[in-house]
Amino acid sequence: MLTWLADFNHIFSPLNLFRYITFRAGGAAATALFFVFFFGPDIIAALRIKQGKGQPIREDGPQSHLLTKKGTPTMGGLMILSGLIVATLLWANLKNPYVWIVMLVMTGFGLIGFYDDYLKVTRQSHKGFSGRARLAFEAAIALIACVAMMRVGTSATTMLALPFDKGFAINLGYGFLLVGPVVIVAAGNSVNITDGLDGLAIVPSMIAGGAFALIAYLAGNAIFANYLAINFVPGAGELAVICSALIGAGLGFLWFNAPPAQIFMGDTGSLALGGLIGTVAVAVKHEIVLVIIGGLFVLETLSVIVQVASFKLTGKRVFRMAPIHHHFEQLGWSEAQIVVRFWIIAFVLALIGLSTLKVR
Repeated sequence: MLTWLADFNHIFSPLNLFRYITFRAGGAAATALFFVFFFGPDIIAALRIKQGKGQPIREDGPQSHLLTKKGTPTMGGLMILSGLIVATLLWANLKNPYVWIVMLVMTGFGLIGFYDDYLKVTRQSHKGFSGRARLAFEAAIALIACVAMMRVGTSATTMLALPFDKGFAINLGYGFLLVGPVVIVAAGNSVNITDGLDGLAIVPSMIAGGAFALIAYLAGNAIFANYLAINFVPGAGELAVICSALIGAGLGFLWFNAPPAQIFMGDTGSLALGGLIGTVAVAVKHEIVLVIIGGLFVLETLSVIVQVASFKLTGKRVFRMAPIHHHFEQLGWSEAQIVVRFWIIAFVLALIGLSTLKVR
């Protein structure tokens, strides 16, 4: 919204700064950070009163959680989403269709997660929204987003680029309407699965957001995209503003989510953040690179798939407990050790993912 100020740069030349994505990305990060930090305590207090017993803790999970996390309110994703939305509306170019497409998925997934959290809290059970129904709604939202991308994008929209291979891409055609939603839904649920320890999901989400802020900026710039031999996506650079807002909102939330957490993000936050990251990856044509940058989320999801498949086929478990962060808890690692080490892994994977921009 503030981009209109640039039209008055002839009156006050510094207003020309509002034309630059980098300046507005910084503004979005700062706005989201201070919004969440300032309103966070009131939101937490309100949620604690409304929820009473807080988020129900799985009885089949680590027994220590029943003592240390019981009574902690959930739906902290409302803090993240409010900061993200306010910052985006203020600092992004609202004439850019990609901004609204990402906002659609983020808000839609957030509402699905909110309903899931609401059911869990009111029923005091870790079983919320029907898994199949939830996936169906997520798929519908992701499909609408991908159809919108095809309408506003170029021929590059349906291309699937391969990292480490200059200039080679597969034209998916209408197959994009299958691949794109799968990527978005998978990203949303992968972050959701990862969100099991204090601070575990939010920092890797910020790291992925930072990586895709850079990728979006480069993919939206014809000169940089040509130099790096990546798909040029006109208008995609504006997504760097949203990704920066994610970082700011995430930092504000981490202040309250750091161990011992005062609040959990819940499905409200994890589904929304995953959906946002997945949609940005699809929009800037780096779906495969998302698997690298979001490798920690992939690992967490695979651990659940392997555990379930192994138990159904052989009656034996591969891990002591899934997702894999609980496996390390059972091995004796402290929560802080797991969280910080997983942050390091996420950071290293993001660097590897970003290296694909040049190593081609």
